[in-house]
Amino acid sequence: MTVPAVAAGHPATAAAGAEILAAGGNAADATVAATLVSCVAETLMTGLLGGGHAIYHDAARGTVENLDCFVSVPSGEGGAPLASLPVRFGDELVDYAIGASSCAVPGLPAGLDALWRAYGRLPWPNLVEPALQVAREGVTLSKAHASCLAMLAPVMTMREGATMYAPSGALLGEGDLLEQPGLVAALQLIRDEGAASVYTGSIAASLLELITARHGSITAGDLASYAVVWTEPASCSFVERRVLTRSRLSRVPETLERFDPAGGADALLEALEHEATIDGHTTNITVVDEEGNACVLTSSLGLGSGDWLPGLDLHLNSMLGETDLIRAPLRPGARMESMMAPTLVFDDDGLELAIGSAGGTRLRTALVGVLAAVLHEGVAPQAAIDRPRFHPAGHVLNAEPGVDESWLARLEARGREVRRWPAPHHYFGGVSAIGRSGAGADPRRSGAVSPG
Repeated sequence: MTVPAVAAGHPATAAAGAEILAAGGNAADATVAATLVSCVAETLMTGLLGGGHAIYHDAARGTVENLDCFVSVPSGEGGAPLASLPVRFGDELVDYAIGASSCAVPGLPAGLDALWRAYGRLPWPNLVEPALQVAREGVTLSKAHASCLAMLAPVMTMREGATMYAPSGALLGEGDLLEQPGLVAALQLIRDEGAASVYTGSIAASLLELITARHGSITAGDLASYAVVWTEPASCSFVERRVLTRSRLSRVPETLERFDPAGGADALLEALEHEATIDGHTTNITVVDEEGNACVLTSSLGLGSGDWLPGLDLHLNSMLGETDLIRAPLRPGARMESMMAPTLVFDDDGLELAIGSAGGTRLRTALVGVLAAVLHEGVAPQAAIDRPRFHPAGHVLNAEPGVDESWLARLEARGREVRRWPAPHHYFGGVSAIGRSGAGADPRRSGAVSPG
């Protein structure tokens, strides 16, 4: 049996999920609570005004469903021109497009509400309380999150963000306390008004006021009409297992189907050699409960627009500025594309692995590599996650320390440019996984595991 556990991108996030499981909640309850905590503890990666995708396995019914709560395209006219913001991402200088007009219609709150209503069993206020507690106490910045903040400082210290991320004029560093007092008020509204607060309630009113003032495109009708979508997952075969995940822009099923892990690094590189660019920031939560129910949820704000709701400290998403997600003309009301791929793996004995990853275009690389290590080689989830990674970006192969140096040299001899990173980095994704031999969470993003 897959072990009951919570694996997530931050110790507070994982602990919240475990707390809810201990209180009698199931995988849906724990995922909702953990995600709400991630919107406090991991605000460099996600937030309540973002979007996400989830997959849920109901063990008693034997069913699996995908939940699409990603952002949708607003219908408002034009909006202010997007502002270009160059951000150094390791050795890459990347131009992002931000501002209030980059904000798409948020879907994450509606997704959490839908997950709870479909599968949860504890009262909604109970699921909000752990996040409220973390918001009241503040969050100590880990080394990984402090490093990420230093990289994202140009956007995180814009406007209202400076009071949280550089309160004394200097950027917060490792060990400093990140205080976001407005999130207490925001979460109290979520507790009392439910997720509807973001769509027709108090948070919606605040969001629309800011959008109007800063010439964004979201309308009251966009918020009121937003709806999640439940779908059947994409299915593929990989090393004699049935893999259920998302397809479309994620490209995970297609990659698994053309990847033979017996071929090692060369085979993985060949399978991955498609669409290698950089996009926004995400986080992932994986939960398995004692009854065998499983949920994987990935969420994101993109980079973030650089705008926060006054008094609520909620960062607007920047999905309309994420060029990697715009593959066709934007149609008002339509879902935006996403590379997220929450995944469940089954063999003849049932659920074998629940796994997801953060990391934009790198999440596919991280996810496929860990899947191969666990399923083909029999490596435990944590050891598989800890392995050094590589990621192709056009002609350049990015490699963490520990990737086989003789293989990298052979690639260079064939004319490939290899960029050797000095240390493991959150660029290479953030995986959380729970399997039969244990659970694992990515140290590249301060990941943590709590027993279920």
